[in-house]
Amino acid sequence: MLGFIKKDLAMIKSNFKSLIFLVIIYLLLGLYGQMDISFILPFISVMLIMSTFNYDNYNKWDAYAATLPNGRINSVRAKYLITIIIIVITTIFVILLEILFDYLMFSAFNYMMIIITTLTTCFATLLLESIMYPFIYKFGIEKARIAIFLLIFGISFLFGALSSFINLGKLINNLSFLGNWWFLITLIVILFVLYLSYKISLRIYKRKEF
Repeated sequence: MLGFIKKDLAMIKSNFKSLIFLVIIYLLLGLYGQMDISFILPFISVMLIMSTFNYDNYNKWDAYAATLPNGRINSVRAKYLITIIIIVITTIFVILLEILFDYLMFSAFNYMMIIITTLTTCFATLLLESIMYPFIYKFGIEKARIAIFLLIFGISFLFGALSSFINLGKLINNLSFLGNWWFLITLIVILFVLYLSYKISLRIYKRKEF
């Protein structure tokens, strides 16, 4: 499986210059108050992972991986491990950037608020990618783009419709009894969803013909 991870890391490294250019644009937008810097995290993570799927599709990697011992299992497992590695690294990177930006702009920073905001974005990114991967393995990277767009649009529409009938502020206040346990509970839920996504993706990939 280490070889699968190295392959994706090599692909990510080849896109490093383009990534740095786009990150600089995001940083400038954040510097001028046009965008929250924490949104760099899902941007970087999703972009890097999608590039590895594009690479695999273009080079017919899946057909080759399927011929290797445990190739299908290791291929899926490597993608999820790479995802966790990327998100951990980018989360640390974004937290440091936000601290630096706040210090340069305001000569002070609220480290707790920065950590909470960034970790919330991190959890949302993991949830998004947990939803994305089974679609990618089922339909392929090209068709999955449409399916993912429709799914995200549907979830946004549903959330907007529910917010018209449910007082979200009151609901959040009712959850205040969780106190500082919200982080641990959210982490457990997200990891469970990620594991469930992995099992679904693996089941799809094992049955897929190349």
